[in-house]
Amino acid sequence: MTTVYVYVMNTMADWEIGYCLAELNSKRFFRKDAKEISVKTVSLSMNPVKTMGGLVIVPDLTIKDIQVNKDNVLILPGSDRWSESENSPILGIAKQFFEAGGLVAAICGATVALANIGLLDDKKHTSNGAGYLNMFCPGYKGTDNYIDKPAVRDGNLITAAATGALDMTRLILEYLDVFGTDTLEHWFAYFSTGNANEFFAMMQSSQRQRKRVGRKD
Repeated sequence: MTTVYVYVMNTMADWEIGYCLAELNSKRFFRKDAKEISVKTVSLSMNPVKTMGGLVIVPDLTIKDIQVNKDNVLILPGSDRWSESENSPILGIAKQFFEAGGLVAAICGATVALANIGLLDDKKHTSNGAGYLNMFCPGYKGTDNYIDKPAVRDGNLITAAATGALDMTRLILEYLDVFGTDTLEHWFAYFSTGNANEFFAMMQSSQRQRKRVGRKD
């Protein structure tokens, strides 16, 4: 089983992980033979946190409960509070994930936090525009590896701009390999364009996939 840990904190940009959590929790378009996925919210304590959108989240676990290994995933949403020292422990865990081969996905302000500890220096990555990380990260040395796209994956690192929530979700779903290939392409096309034909193609592809164990679209 793969556990997807989502770090939650006050002022968290809840919309940035909305697409991802909806699909991983509902499993509505998963292949019939998809791996088992468990999603857990984690924080510094079990105290409720309030998101930027005003939602109150009671964490499932504290960061001490995180199991770091190559099969698990750590998602770091954006927030106004990434510059605060209280987040140092989760950044230390992010380093451990890198070393273990587990996936780390960071969006918006979380990319700044990773850049500040040097994790983006040698990986292809993105953020909120060229020059953004240079403004906020004095020790940032990854300019040559910056790619101006909504979301970028390099091995076990996914980074995304504030506007890249959908693109980041696509990369996470692709990494986890829980959708059929055609289903994922139609899913992304529908939610990025609103084309109704893509919706029906997505539904048909998903239904076929649920009937065919062990095969991809």
